[in-house]
Amino acid sequence: MSTIDPQIEASWKEKLKDEFQSQYFSELKEFLIAEKSKYVVYPPGTLIFNAFNNTPFDEVKVVLLGQDPYHGKGQAHGLCFSVPEGIAQPPSLVNIFKELQTDLGIPVPRHGNLEKWANQGVMLLNATLTVRANQAGSHQKQGWEEFTDAVIRKLSHQRAGLVFLLWGKYAQAKEALIDSNKHYILKAAHPSPFSAYNGFFGCRHFSKTNDILNRHGIDAIDWNIN
Repeated sequence: MSTIDPQIEASWKEKLKDEFQSQYFSELKEFLIAEKSKYVVYPPGTLIFNAFNNTPFDEVKVVLLGQDPYHGKGQAHGLCFSVPEGIAQPPSLVNIFKELQTDLGIPVPRHGNLEKWANQGVMLLNATLTVRANQAGSHQKQGWEEFTDAVIRKLSHQRAGLVFLLWGKYAQAKEALIDSNKHYILKAAHPSPFSAYNGFFGCRHFSKTNDILNRHGIDAIDWNIN
């Protein structure tokens, strides 16, 4: 088994060292090497662990769970739902910003880069951290879910008072990994155009999250990225 030395923020590297040394992660690495030899893979290698690099373990306040990276050119940069500046906002993100405006009166941002959230303690974690270009879900069931489930468990066991935002059935299936006696779980429909009107619009998760943080004496999130 080859030694794996990922470029990931130091606190996460320590917390996840057993995962990086595991058989499944070694196999995942071999899968990614093979994929990159034949296909374009998103996000770029330096951005795969962007969610971790922007939000160190002890600075996490909120965990927002996504499923897959965007699979279009230039979209994925390692933060769920987020796209780099200069890239058009995907439909789910458009709906997130609509709800944000309704909930807190924040004007719809000009761009879709959520790094400002990540830098304040909102961990923007996809269950699968890579994808083949133009093929949604192409890197599922290769080991990433085992890795990100371990991340959720670590946060659940070793932190307290976190707010987990579970949007849609896929994210809500992760609820079993979270100790609801120690953490807050807010659930809503997925912000996708197919489901946003079934309970994402009107969920007010942004103000509810800040209410929870304020009650614990923790700085609220400034959701305005403009």
